Amino acid sequence: MAIAIMMASGATAQTVRNSSGASCGTIESNGTIRNSSGASVGRFDSDGTIRNSSGASIGKIDRDGTIRNSSGASIGKFCDDGTVRNGSGASIGKVESDGTVRNGSGSSIGKASGIPREWVAAYFFFFPFY
Repeated sequence: MAIAIMMASGATAQTVRNSSGASCGTIESNGTIRNSSGASVGRFDSDGTIRNSSGASIGKIDRDGTIRNSSGASIGKFCDDGTVRNGSGASIGKVESDGTVRNGSGSSIGKASGIPREWVAAYFFFFPFY
């Protein structure tokens, strides 16, 4: 699976919403992650690296969807069908094609449309920036 690096040119920041529909923040087309106050709290780099607000690497999304922590250990996976698996391979949720995020029980826990789904999976399940 190829990691989506950039969204369509001219795209603006996309709002990330919690289960109540309230804004948790935004993710910009260049990968910058902002909290609900607008402060930069991290970023997704084009090579899959995930960074915190200080710029330190806290993880990575591999081309095959494997999500790794800062030590390089696999902590989960984003699958082509949107399923999100933990490090043991158990399904812990799903990111649907419309951006709806569901937990392992199928309940909606948020929404983030117009953002690469592997970024959404990392944001909600492995590196919560909100």
